Amino acid sequence: MNLQDWKMLAALYKTENITQAAHQLFLSQPTLTSRIQKLEIHYGVPLILRKRRGITFTPEGEELAHHAKRMLLEQRKMEEKLINMQEEVQGTLRVGVSNFFAANKMPKLLQRFKEKYPEVECQVVTGWSSDMHRLLLNHDVHISFIKGNYAWKEKKALLYEEEICVASPWDFAWDEIPKLPRVDYYTDEHMRILLDDWWHQNYIEQPNITIHVNQVETCKEMVVHGLGYAIVANLVVRPHPELFIKPITDPSGEPLKRQTWMYYQEDTLQMNIVRAFVDFVQTLDVKAL
Repeated sequence: MNLQDWKMLAALYKTENITQAAHQLFLSQPTLTSRIQKLEIHYGVPLILRKRRGITFTPEGEELAHHAKRMLLEQRKMEEKLINMQEEVQGTLRVGVSNFFAANKMPKLLQRFKEKYPEVECQVVTGWSSDMHRLLLNHDVHISFIKGNYAWKEKKALLYEEEICVASPWDFAWDEIPKLPRVDYYTDEHMRILLDDWWHQNYIEQPNITIHVNQVETCKEMVVHGLGYAIVANLVVRPHPELFIKPITDPSGEPLKRQTWMYYQEDTLQMNIVRAFVDFVQTLDVKAL
């Protein structure tokens, strides 16, 4: 097998679909099918089984796909090591970014970093904090910006804290909250548990959720337009002084806060590009960006 075969198997394993894998690899579907057949002939075993929608790997094919993923990782490490030996800050930096950070912090941060290191190319993946944590564990990214504390024995740096608050288009008393219309949104498990625990510590009734949206930014817009209140991190609604904002607290009266961290692995600091980025971020007031 060669590098192209490894990429083909990895794409097939990820998508479980020949058409989608071919699209990712900029190949025609017949070309991809032909390459699969050649591998099957070479190894003397079937590698995939076709289903009504997509494909599934045979045990032999799955073993070969895992091997391909390992080889791609080693290939990437070797390429990064060669670039690093040039002692210049260049190459590709792979970063995982939680959704809110991606929309509100990352563009300014990357712009400033690129101004300082113009030879750097950045590959950014966005999603839930739990997904960014998983990408880092799998070595798919060098660095992840994550909200909340996740199991991690490697390096991490606290970037900022923000209070969790109720944001409402109208003034309100705390005992009125269960009756008021609430705008809810999908969030990661850590934030969901925090909000649910706070609610059940303070109210017997269920919240009156009238609108449920995918993203916190959409939720904020619903609140700004008078459609209900929401419980969000303070930075989400900071640009809207017209809203009524009150922090939520734990049983001892302390404001509940959410932390944003930069997670990375210590051995990646041997790479000039990663070390430069980590050092650069730590010189910034990220919360103020």
